[in-house]
Amino acid sequence: MKAELIAVGTEILLGDIVNTDAQLISRGLSELGIDVYYQTVVGDNPDRLRHVVETARDRADIIITTGGLGPTLDDLTKETLAAVFGQTMALHQPSLDRIKGFFQSIHRPMTPNNEKQAWLPAGCTVFVNEWGTAPGCAFEAAGKHVLMLPGPPRECDPMWQQCAMPYLRALAGGCIVSRNVRVFGLGESNMEAILHDMMQNSTNPTIAPYAKTSECYARVTAKADTPAACEALLAPVVDEICALLGADVYGVDVDSLEQVVGDGLRQRGLTLAVAESCTGGLLSKRITDVPGCSDYYLGGVCSYANAVKTGVLGVQQHTLDTVGAVSPEVAEQMAAGVARALGADVGVGITGIAGPGGGTADKPVGLVYISVWYAGQHFTRRMRSVNGRDRVRMQAASTALDLIRRNVFEQK
Repeated sequence: MKAELIAVGTEILLGDIVNTDAQLISRGLSELGIDVYYQTVVGDNPDRLRHVVETARDRADIIITTGGLGPTLDDLTKETLAAVFGQTMALHQPSLDRIKGFFQSIHRPMTPNNEKQAWLPAGCTVFVNEWGTAPGCAFEAAGKHVLMLPGPPRECDPMWQQCAMPYLRALAGGCIVSRNVRVFGLGESNMEAILHDMMQNSTNPTIAPYAKTSECYARVTAKADTPAACEALLAPVVDEICALLGADVYGVDVDSLEQVVGDGLRQRGLTLAVAESCTGGLLSKRITDVPGCSDYYLGGVCSYANAVKTGVLGVQQHTLDTVGAVSPEVAEQMAAGVARALGADVGVGITGIAGPGGGTADKPVGLVYISVWYAGQHFTRRMRSVNGRDRVRMQAASTALDLIRRNVFEQK
């Protein structure tokens, strides 16, 4: 089946907000084995919306809209799609009752225009909105499946996951299961080259490479009658991919490097402290994004100034004078110093030049040294990135996590 996504909202066209709904839904459709050939953004104008929907009707099996389900005059998605597909609108009393209950719970009067949200195409499948007031819905007409979801991501995201995806999964028939092999240390093109023959020869499961900031992953997707049958198809393929990619695989179906490192530290009863210069606290932020990080994370020092490096972390002034702040020696002294200062088992030191200015011929923008101190040993890496300040910082933080994974967790 082919799907088309239509985002309704003038605010998206004007660039006031980013259409993150499309990213989420496209990923979900990929997991379901449904192709997305077109994505369209249209303003809150019924004539233009009608034209876009009529075009989608002629070239897609599934039409998914986001936005335009609210109570105001410019929220016309339901009415327009119902008209295009010859559907009548009807009041859905359970939805109206939920909306009334919401306003009662916040002790505010419900204005009459809110009733508009409870009018839906007659006989449609209603997606109950547990995260807002506007319900979503789905109907079939003229051999097409139409799904409508609210636009705000805080409502669209959970409704897509909990309502729309199960609806579409039932349409697809059988069962589709995906597993993600997460990789750090290989670029997408390198990973694809290693897996090329497998990808070319695989039909079920299929293998698809994807790139993220500073890392990549291979998604393996199988279709069968049951989840167990899908898993039986997936297991040998995932095992072969892990064998081919080796130590660059940091996990299968894991959330992130910081999650993997956190789990590893917790399992080993180890504590962590970090000292950051050019990353400015980004590594600490990523570590503390993981719930339960207080089990292993003691804290960090953001040491931009050399005085902080010497006064707090114990970096030697002689080292700074002779080799400079951006050097492997300083990174190592930062790592050992923060572990000593905070009483941690593992210390990390990061120093570099994130840019866009400040580089020299010997020490260009994007040069970063990362060191991990553990059990009296330093594990240090030189990193160079040329893709902008944000990429340098993100890649440096990821490299630090990867150094812990590869070295601390491999120690006997």
